[in-house]
Parts: sequence; C-alpha cells; structure tokens
Amino acid sequence: MNNVLIINAHEHYPFSEGKLNKTLAEMAADNLKGKGYTIQHTTMGEYDVEQEVEKHQWADIVILQTPVNWMGVPWTFKKYMDEVYTAGMDGRLCDGDGRTRKDPAKQYGSGGTLVGKKYMISLTYNAPAVAFDNPEQDFFEGKGHDELFWPTHLNFRFFGMEPLKTFACYDVLKNPDVENDFKRFTAHINDQFPPVG
Repeated sequence: MNNVLIINAHEHYPFSEGKLNKTLAEMAADNLKGKGYTIQHTTMGEYDVEQEVEKHQWADIVILQTPVNWMGVPWTFKKYMDEVYTAGMDGRLCDGDGRTRKDPAKQYGSGGTLVGKKYMISLTYNAPAVAFDNPEQDFFEGKGHDELFWPTHLNFRFFGMEPLKTFACYDVLKNPDVENDFKRFTAHINDQFPPVG
C-alpha cells in the first residue's frame, strides 16, 4: 500500500488562485515521500484519459484535494470523472455497475475492480466549521461534510475503494487560519498514513 495518486481538482477563479489546494497537495506529497510512499500527481489543467485510468490502477491510495464549489467538486473535476471514470468502466476500474442482463438482481454498485484500495478526500471551504454537524445552523441542517460529499464518496465506492478519514479547511476566504490548517493537515496525514515498511 505505498503508491499514492494525488489529484488536485482546483479550478482557477478570480477570487481564488488555488494556492491553498496546491500547497496542501505538495505538503501531502512531501510528507508521504519522506515515509517511503511513491507519488504520482494529477491536475485539472492537462491530463490524458488513458494515463489517468492507469494511475488509478497503479495507486493503492488516491487523495482528492479539492475546493468546495457550489456544494461539490469543481466542474473540471466532474469533467475528469466523466471522461476518466467512464473509460475505466471496461473492467479496469469497474465492471460496469456489477449487474448483468443475465443477473440484474445483483447489487447495484458491486462491480468495482479496485477492491482493497483506499481514498481520502481533502476539502477547502469558504464555509466556517461551525456550519457543519450543528443542528442550530440552518443551511446544512446539522449535516457534516461527508454527507455533503456523499456523491464523491459513492464515486470511489463504485470502484470498490474504501475511505480514509476526510480532512477539511474551513472559512478559507473570510477568516483563514492557514498555519493551523497546515498543522492539522500534517497531523491528519500522519494519522492516516503510517510509514512504509
């Protein structure tokens, strides 16, 4: 379990250049290299669909580093999923949805061929931490970020992958605490990724 694919899903916006997501992706890579992991990177700027399918087959763990744009991933990562993950439905990432016309009663979503591999989602929010898991906050109605990002979790589960604990930076535009975010992120990576060997 020592091959890690780090996907930086940031999309450039006039109010957000992507420095935080880029730095977090680089921090994860540097930390994990120091522990003996082998790293590959992907950004949304330029990628080859077939190479990305191969990277997912190669990786033992995928880290998705992404800003939260309109309560989900940026459109460029959705495009990436539409292209890369659809190409991998030929058995390389999954064997369709697991069902066949001869056996349509088989459980939907059981066709993943990346069983035993893991993934971690790392998020950057404009929303403050107090907005989540808090029934007194109206907007998210007491729900947490894993509930908000349930569709993203399902995409990885569709391939048979298992989650590591999600990480999040909050309030990054209006009330940032970047130094503390970096400390928490380092501790999170250390907790989720033991040294190789």
